[in-house]
Amino acid sequence: MKIGMLFTETRCPFCGHDIEQSKELMERKPREFPLGVCNHCGAVYAYDATGHNRGAAFVEALLFACNYDDYLAFSLTAGEDYLDAIVENYDPVTHSVIHRGVLDDRAIRGILIFVKLNTEFQEATGEKVKEKIKVALPLSLPKLRSEKFSREKVRKYLSENRFEDIIALSEEDARIISELHRMLYTPDIKLRWRIIELLSDVSEKIGEKRPDEISKFLNRLLNNAGDSASSAWGALETVGAIISANPDLFGEFSQPLMSFFAYKNYWNEVTWAIGKIATKKPDLVKKAYPLLCSFMKNPDPTLRGYAAWALGNLGYNDVAEELKKLESDHEQIQIFRNGKLEKVTVAQLAKEAIEKLK
Repeated sequence: MKIGMLFTETRCPFCGHDIEQSKELMERKPREFPLGVCNHCGAVYAYDATGHNRGAAFVEALLFACNYDDYLAFSLTAGEDYLDAIVENYDPVTHSVIHRGVLDDRAIRGILIFVKLNTEFQEATGEKVKEKIKVALPLSLPKLRSEKFSREKVRKYLSENRFEDIIALSEEDARIISELHRMLYTPDIKLRWRIIELLSDVSEKIGEKRPDEISKFLNRLLNNAGDSASSAWGALETVGAIISANPDLFGEFSQPLMSFFAYKNYWNEVTWAIGKIATKKPDLVKKAYPLLCSFMKNPDPTLRGYAAWALGNLGYNDVAEELKKLESDHEQIQIFRNGKLEKVTVAQLAKEAIEKLK
């Protein structure tokens, strides 16, 4: 039905029924798109705010329709197993299609990518997909903003070691993440680790109300680390700490984190992050096991020590014999754990790992 000359209600292109706004899934994933399901015909849709990520949005919609069964999704044939369609000039503010692509001097570039599986595939995945949408978050969530927040206050609290006050403030204002992120780039190693731990704590609090904010922050950290022109001090360690604090919600970010093993200059950072995640949910990072084993022979004592610590947390007993070879390695390194930066030897970390494996 026409609302006006410039507006059209947003409807499913397959059945013509009204659809709801896209939502943010509770299960957080890197580079995700808000998603939705047509309550009438079961078609799913992904919202791309820019209109430039059509391929990625289509893949996200297809995967979502298949309940993230990769094997099923990429074995389907377009036209035979599913239909797809695009709705252009979609505006999430009015939840309508703006035909001229401009509203109140705003350029409307959003698109909705639709995928409708054939009946046989919908019967296998449809109910699970609908369950995910039922607990999803609205696209337009209230911003966490407080008059109590200021950059000066955050810096004052940090300088006075008032960590509980920082965490309490984060429950009211999500901007504290950006402020702590700026402060992460400090040459003071102890302070940097303190900020990494704080970012983990405040992300856990903010994630209870706005997991989308933390998802975006994790993407930003990973992008910073991947950009040679950016400073990435503490970025990968922060990703590991945040995942460790809430592995069920942000565990999907473990895979892109491990992709940084491709860069030798990041081996120490990723190894610590993997070890941190493994303290809570080792299955998320078990694919790192072979590479961690090889690191025990690396000439860098910090990498050897981090690898031994991480392997102890992963829990694979068959590495115990290799760990024993490090019991005579008395090189001293620093490692942040249990809330403090400790001086330990590689041998000490190896012995502790062996004890864990027992």
